[in-house]
Amino acid sequence: MSRAPLRRLRWYIGSLLFLSTVVNYIDRQTLNVLAPHLKAQFGWSNTDFAWLVIAFRAAYGGGQMFAGRLLDRLGTHLGLSLTVACYSTIAALTSLATGLRSFAAFRFLLGLAESANWPGATKAVAEWFPRRESGWAVALFDSGSSIGGAIAPVLVFAIVRVTGSWRPAFVVTGALGIAWLLLFRAIYRPPEMHPRLGDEERALILSGRATPMAASANAGLSYAAILRLPQTWGIVVGKALTDPVWFFITDWFAIYLVAQGFSLENSLLAFWVPFLAADLGNFAGGGVSSALIARGWSVGAARKLVVVGSAAGMTLLVPAAYATSLVSLTVCFAIATFAYAALSTMILNLPADIYPSGAVASVSGLSGTGAGVGTVIATYLIGVVADRYSFRPVLIVASAVPLVAAAAIVVLVRNTGATKRGVVYPI
Repeated sequence: MSRAPLRRLRWYIGSLLFLSTVVNYIDRQTLNVLAPHLKAQFGWSNTDFAWLVIAFRAAYGGGQMFAGRLLDRLGTHLGLSLTVACYSTIAALTSLATGLRSFAAFRFLLGLAESANWPGATKAVAEWFPRRESGWAVALFDSGSSIGGAIAPVLVFAIVRVTGSWRPAFVVTGALGIAWLLLFRAIYRPPEMHPRLGDEERALILSGRATPMAASANAGLSYAAILRLPQTWGIVVGKALTDPVWFFITDWFAIYLVAQGFSLENSLLAFWVPFLAADLGNFAGGGVSSALIARGWSVGAARKLVVVGSAAGMTLLVPAAYATSLVSLTVCFAIATFAYAALSTMILNLPADIYPSGAVASVSGLSGTGAGVGTVIATYLIGVVADRYSFRPVLIVASAVPLVAAAAIVVLVRNTGATKRGVVYPI
């Protein structure tokens, strides 16, 4: 006997994507939370730690280009199942690391496997949500990064206190991914064939997914066709210049607090606040843009307004560079991460806004690769500058580059001849 349809099933799917991102970030943040202790145990400098970050970011950034294409070919269900199983296993195996080289090897493999999460989630949003709701849906899954970042220190320190060792922390956080995978395999199906999706909701999803103009392109686009579009380069440049700022905060914030003379164990609130502010920023960006679209604004105008305002908000990293109290430092970082998250939600939305379903993960993966290249370069420079000078020049530069990213999006992400030909959606 068939089971009754679930009302608003698309938001159950959105919640699954949120949980995936939470687990993804807990896995990657485990090492970053433990970084001050591991640096002391193994005698690493900031430059040494930078190489661990680079190992992850190089694989994560480069892998997104291939992961996006893989997901477009395999589909969301199979693609995410394979990659989550891989990165959860690798996260647990990191407990066997014995030094800088083995940590670097595990981080490289983790980055390679985790590179599918954002292209996969973006593709799932394009499949399951009409454009007027996609801002909220992307905000929901992207907010998992800040929630995961906030949970990680509490969970990791609790495991270390209970077990007396850092190694079980990697095993426990890796097991979370396996638990999510079982839930995902039980619930997720494409909307066209989901047995618990009602006819009314299915019609809403499918009618909001494509327009007659773009219907001919739904099978996907070649990389050559994608790379010829200025919209692609606006998205890639925008993400390449903004993600390194966020990854500086996620990868280095614990070390930065210690460098400023604060004990991490006694500064957990300061560690949490920027991540929780980012969570609010995700929903603020998605909510504002969706509200503007509902009021009759074009998708492009609504997204770009949030992008420009958010880039301006990230300049609060300048006063953070000169803050001497924990409270003022935390407030500046919180405003900057709030603004980053709103901006990030817009960039993550753009592939689903512009491209047909068969190309969404590919474009998202390309933008992730651009972000990876930018982050690898930035990470190396952060390690060198922090060792030779301080973190202050890093924060000043980090406040300026989002303005360049916003300019690239405003100029390049526009309707073109390809829009008129029905290759991509109007923006």
